[in-house]
Amino acid sequence: MKCIALVVTLIFGTLVLTAQDKVLKVWPNGAPNHNGMDKPEEKYDGVRVRNVSEAEMYVYLPEKEKNTGAAVVICPGGGYMIEAMDHEGYDMAKWLKSRGVAGIVLKYRLPYGHHEIPSGDARQALRIVRKNAEAWGIDPAKIGIAGSSAGGHLASTVGTRFDYGSKESEDSFERISSRPDFMLLLYPVITFREEFGHMGSRKNLIGEGNDWKMVEEYSNELHVTPQTPPTFLVLADDDKGVVPRNSVEFYLALKENNVPAEMHIFAEGNHGFGMNKKNLPVDQWPELFYNWLKAVKMIE
Repeated sequence: MKCIALVVTLIFGTLVLTAQDKVLKVWPNGAPNHNGMDKPEEKYDGVRVRNVSEAEMYVYLPEKEKNTGAAVVICPGGGYMIEAMDHEGYDMAKWLKSRGVAGIVLKYRLPYGHHEIPSGDARQALRIVRKNAEAWGIDPAKIGIAGSSAGGHLASTVGTRFDYGSKESEDSFERISSRPDFMLLLYPVITFREEFGHMGSRKNLIGEGNDWKMVEEYSNELHVTPQTPPTFLVLADDDKGVVPRNSVEFYLALKENNVPAEMHIFAEGNHGFGMNKKNLPVDQWPELFYNWLKAVKMIE
């Protein structure tokens, strides 16, 4: 039985590895900082991961005849404690690939008391995609970021706190912008304010206690500007995990700054539906997102 289990594990692992076109390390020469996690990375319940101490990108490129030139860096959720790499990561990338959009799943380092780690990984991932845009058949002006739940918090952190690259740098990579060109946020954690924030994600990112400066720093509805990229939001009215007001407040902030946005609040779906089919209207969201990409001229 042990031999059979080993063979099944090896076959499954091979299928997972060969599903992507490329697997890249976000920091191939070593990250500039360490998140403090020294335990081995663990996979469980299929492809959920924890104890993440090395960031990687799993790249799904569409066939040339389908390629739209657009790309999405995908940040799975998990409360900054785990990462749900399947229905909020790989499955999304595969669907995007089938529609001619490159999907790049980011396995970001979890914070473990180092709040700057996940967003640093995501900005670096966006730069890597732009650097490789020509080789991968991607338009460098059509690279978005997506995130679900706490991954939505990560995506909206990067979408509201990015840089355009250091134009004075002699290093061409450092001159690359980390600004996403659009955002896809699924039932996102947005705020760390106690009134309607997600306290689990807050604790895991910035620690316990009431450091109001840090709470404000990571309440992303407070950091929207006219330069924030166009945003597509999807959530369910019956979400008890991350209450809908998170998305509503972010949408209102986008409108106050004249940022193009579209929001869909489905009656049912609860929290964490991702790419899972529920035989409910919420199953329509991927096609709605694809049509929105057309509306904002990210794809023809």
